[in-house]
Amino acid sequence: MTRKMFKKLAVFTGVSALVMSQAFAATELTVYTAVEAEDLARYAETFNKDHPDIKIKWVRDSTGIVTAKLLAEKNNPQADVVWGLAATSLLLLKSEGMLEPYKPQGVSKLDKKFVDKGATPSWVGMDAWVASVCYNTVEAAKNNLKPPKSWKDLLDPMYKGHLIMPNPNSSGTGFLDVSSWLQIFGEKGGWEYMDGLHENIARYTHSGSKPCKLAAAGEIPIGISFAFRGAKSKAKGAPIDIIVPVEGVGWDMEATAIIAGTDKLKAAQTLVDWSITKKANEMYNTGYAVVAYPGVAKPVKYFPSNLLDKMIDNDFEFAANNRKRILTEWQKRYDSKSDPK
Repeated sequence: MTRKMFKKLAVFTGVSALVMSQAFAATELTVYTAVEAEDLARYAETFNKDHPDIKIKWVRDSTGIVTAKLLAEKNNPQADVVWGLAATSLLLLKSEGMLEPYKPQGVSKLDKKFVDKGATPSWVGMDAWVASVCYNTVEAAKNNLKPPKSWKDLLDPMYKGHLIMPNPNSSGTGFLDVSSWLQIFGEKGGWEYMDGLHENIARYTHSGSKPCKLAAAGEIPIGISFAFRGAKSKAKGAPIDIIVPVEGVGWDMEATAIIAGTDKLKAAQTLVDWSITKKANEMYNTGYAVVAYPGVAKPVKYFPSNLLDKMIDNDFEFAANNRKRILTEWQKRYDSKSDPK
């Protein structure tokens, strides 16, 4: 072989290798999420066992911040998929025409309350999280506190400075609390309740799980959070009780959707198809006690046995349609006690 022929062969081989590497390169999906940061690697790893050809680039923040970011990017979307955002947020995005309707393979196997009611669903639910009160028995005893039985009990002056809850502008858990109180007590009664509660609040966090984590660590006697976090903390030995207020508790579900206009639609559909499988729901069950796929959820130690019965008949349309108004009013009234961002 002449030197000239060898050079041509080398160039041809190099070009062929480049073309093949591009052909087999993984498709990268930008996925916005509010899933707990500690779970993201596990989500991607489990998905990639079945689909190694799709790489996930996570953009993670709390529910309110992710929702605001998506709305700000409405005319120039940066995300391909949302995997793990409150259903109330996705209903808002749907009303703005920002979601790509898609009926995932196997969606008929899911509990119907976890599926968008459109002819072709715009989103599908994954799991649900439910409000509760995390009560540190040791710290409460030090401060001569009694365990509350109801939401209204928390208005008692003895709790002043001993309560933490999430800011609803940044936390989905915080928003489901506020939305549920407006539904339980009515519009006027709900704001009056929150006025009284504000007097006893030490501070508002930007994370839904943080109030329970802080209560579990003994940094505050009472954290308004969600039940699964409380059960997990108690299972690790934290001296906390998980209290379910008698009036009922708010709840929301994490859900998945495709962002309209993505140029990676096939890969996005593949991810959404996988996200509703039994395998995916088994993965969700390690972080949530209630999942979309019937028969998957296993009993969770210390998860309150009456909690599912206390979940209010949540009006998701009310929550989504009034979200901006509710958050603006809350911000005006109570933001002075929020943690710095």
